[in-house]
Amino acid sequence: MRIDYDGRQFRKLESTDGVVAVYHQRDDLVWADFAGGPVRRGSVAGTCSEDGTLRLAYTMVLTGGEVIAGHSTNTPEEGADGELLLREEWERYGPHAETGISYLSEVTTRQKQEAVR
Repeated sequence: MRIDYDGRQFRKLESTDGVVAVYHQRDDLVWADFAGGPVRRGSVAGTCSEDGTLRLAYTMVLTGGEVIAGHSTNTPEEGADGELLLREEWERYGPHAETGISYLSEVTTRQKQEAVR
């Protein structure tokens, strides 16, 4: 599955905290910035394999001043409505060490238009 992530936006599945990541891609290099809700600023950078899997490192600063760093592997899947989902297996380092699985949902054109209203 060849995927071009450039210009796509993702948020945690069913999240309402306003955190949206805007992705960019040049060849196999992928990066994104995100903010909103509890996140003052965050970024990811990594690579995209031929099957669309992302291997990323991330950092974020939360509104309380905590600095979070870690890495993730994001595997593309098709969602119930045909949208692109990313199954994100992540690990945080340091004093906030933790592991988990999250799902990121692509923000569709319809959702973007509804947010403007």
